[in-house]
Amino acid sequence: MSTLETGSSRHSAADVIAGLLAVASIILSAIAMGFGLLLELDARPGRTAFVAIILALVSARLSEKHQSLALKASLFAMFAWVVGMTLAVLTENPLI
Repeated sequence: MSTLETGSSRHSAADVIAGLLAVASIILSAIAMGFGLLLELDARPGRTAFVAIILALVSARLSEKHQSLALKASLFAMFAWVVGMTLAVLTENPLI
């Protein structure tokens, strides 16, 4: 007979939501960094990167399993804010 594994290998609902929030933060950061300009979206890096940082911080607090992913997402969001603001100034697009 086979046995089901129980314990630390299973992900709880909070772990799954934290992972999704971290991935959403990375996607929003990419849009804020300049891919929104390439896709012709109205990407305003002041708003988009701020929301990405908040999502990453909520993700880090929500689950211990995805804290490293949330850390990488928050660092990427901060980098995306700098690059996005620089590109918005150089291309004369709106910041906020």
